[in-house]
Amino acid sequence: MNLFCLQLKIKLLRIKPSSFCLLLLLFFSTFVFSQQTETVDFISVKAVVRPLLKEKKVIANASYTFKILKKCDSVYLDAQGFFLLKNIPNHKIAVILKNKKIWLVSNFESNQTYTVSFEYETIPKKALYFLDQQIWTQGQGKYTSNWLPSIDDMNDKIEFNISYIIPSDKIIVANGKLVAVTDNGDAKKWSFDMEHPMSSYLVAFAVGDFSKKTIASSSNVPMELYYPTSDSLLIEPTYRYSKRIFDFLEQEIGVDYPWQNYKQVPLKDFLYAGMENTSATFFSDAFIVDSIGFVDRNYVNVNAHELAHQWFGNLVTETSGESHWLHEGFASYYALLTEKEIFGEDYYYWKLFQSAEQLKSLSEEGKGAALNNPNASSLIFYEKGAWALHVLREKVGAAVFKKAIKNYLEKYQYKNVTTNDFIIEVERAYGKELIEFKKDWILQSAFKSEQAYQSLIKSNFINEYFKISALRGTPITLKMAAFEKALMFPDDFIGQEIVDQLINEPLSLTLPLYKKAFNSNNVFVRQAIALSMDKIPKELKSYYESLLYDNSYLTQETALGNLWVNFPENKSKYLDEMDGIIGFRDKNIRQFWLFLALITEDYQTAKKEFFLEELLEYTSSKYAYNIREKAFEYIGYLNVWNRDSLVNLIDASQHHYWRFRDFSRNILMGLLENENYRKQFMLIEQELDADSLNFLKRMLNKKLF
Repeated sequence: MNLFCLQLKIKLLRIKPSSFCLLLLLFFSTFVFSQQTETVDFISVKAVVRPLLKEKKVIANASYTFKILKKCDSVYLDAQGFFLLKNIPNHKIAVILKNKKIWLVSNFESNQTYTVSFEYETIPKKALYFLDQQIWTQGQGKYTSNWLPSIDDMNDKIEFNISYIIPSDKIIVANGKLVAVTDNGDAKKWSFDMEHPMSSYLVAFAVGDFSKKTIASSSNVPMELYYPTSDSLLIEPTYRYSKRIFDFLEQEIGVDYPWQNYKQVPLKDFLYAGMENTSATFFSDAFIVDSIGFVDRNYVNVNAHELAHQWFGNLVTETSGESHWLHEGFASYYALLTEKEIFGEDYYYWKLFQSAEQLKSLSEEGKGAALNNPNASSLIFYEKGAWALHVLREKVGAAVFKKAIKNYLEKYQYKNVTTNDFIIEVERAYGKELIEFKKDWILQSAFKSEQAYQSLIKSNFINEYFKISALRGTPITLKMAAFEKALMFPDDFIGQEIVDQLINEPLSLTLPLYKKAFNSNNVFVRQAIALSMDKIPKELKSYYESLLYDNSYLTQETALGNLWVNFPENKSKYLDEMDGIIGFRDKNIRQFWLFLALITEDYQTAKKEFFLEELLEYTSSKYAYNIREKAFEYIGYLNVWNRDSLVNLIDASQHHYWRFRDFSRNILMGLLENENYRKQFMLIEQELDADSLNFLKRMLNKKLF
């Protein structure tokens, strides 16, 4: 039975509201409801949202305008968690909270538009995260309906115009154009307007201590680049190429950027590398880098990927998981094209080769999946999807491909699509059917390795790489001449391959090659030496020591550790050289340095207490999870847990990011195996809040029984 179209045998106006609500509740408890997009179209939402940092809750009022497509008795908004409806001013429409939905009940007539308003409170369990100094949302996979009644079904696109009330000393980033800021003393009301509809999972806001740099694309789209105020010196390397990325994608895609402006903001402890909220990309602050950090861990790929989603996923949206590759495959492919524009064609083909190797391995293990499989892995949606588009573009030609993309986006803008909708547009532009392509790349679970290989060898660089990699297993004496020639002006990837092939070969033969690789001054070739050479020959000591000064924090960290182990007589010298170097956002070098300084006998003995105090401090929740994770590891190696770090470990074991939470719990469970630590945990119970205390008791009980 379909409740939406069910004609109740009672007349609504003759039933008392309390009786009517009771009757409906009986229905809601009995039936499972399908998607309602054929019954109702939610047109717009106007809301005022106030997130409360201390209480970790939301109070809000919202007004929903919707059009009834088929006569029915009720429609719903998704409302995950525990919402409390405060008042209901529209007495013609009953508003009922039941089964994680807000039901709107009345005699709804076809082709009529209605508006309903209500107030609510909620304490979100996911999708909205309250940190010490930041608040931010993550709707995809978590559901915006945890903090804003909305539609989890992405097929109903809505125009969201939301105002947020936040403390006056904070900044907010949200979807759309900022149209007004009203100062109310301790709080400010920030009002944002969206001109076009979007799926609910793309609604987002972030609150924090941010500053911004505003630039414009070549097409005059305002671009707001946010950053933590304390990181003003890192704007350029973090956002390097942002304007170039935007301009390239707009030109390459051939359709104007579809939203009013574009914002990007790095967030502490974010769940993913990035998220493409409409007009407002959120990304992990791990990508805040200086110019050295840029070499190994830059934001370029994520930057391009999330921006491409503004067209592929946000402007044109999948109807279901069977077409999910239309989001992720397209974003991954256009990010690759962007990297090709910035880093060159060799880099582009290298990335394709790397993903082909992964996909081939997955396929050979029997774990491959078709692109239209809604349960496929991320590797399929992202990497196989990108490969499918690469192959398709080669097949139909760049001009036809670009024309098809333009037609596809313009035809389905602000709508939902299937894979077939896209294929039809390509076939129309191409003038032929794509039967084989669909069979091989959309419907086939196995990865088409031979087709991928034939595409890759169109690259001169890949052919040269294959020639060098084919020498694995060849005696070193027979390939030295080829290696010497390649190392004169080494390509990043070919040079790394050569270094890898020198491992375990006689030093008497490889010494000249190593020296040549060192002298190439190629940061990635030198990094390959750092990563592959555990035992450092005395003949290469001075060469290897030079790695401490390379423009790579990964190289520096590796070199410090290997030199410290190989030349113990120079431990203090190496520590002095690297004192004060921080490294990546996770403080990789600083924390490693503290660890080595603590275990190096007679090294700055008067300061060891301060070194330990600093390392223990990094376990605190005021630091990002990747900093805390390293600190917990080193403290575990040293076995120097104190009261504060144990309290911080309990906090970490309840973290919202599941990988860090599980990592912390594994450490916690290991400590609870030790009777002395169990006693220490019991002694700190009075320092814990109620949630942490209950959590600790559960963990203790697990170990006791």
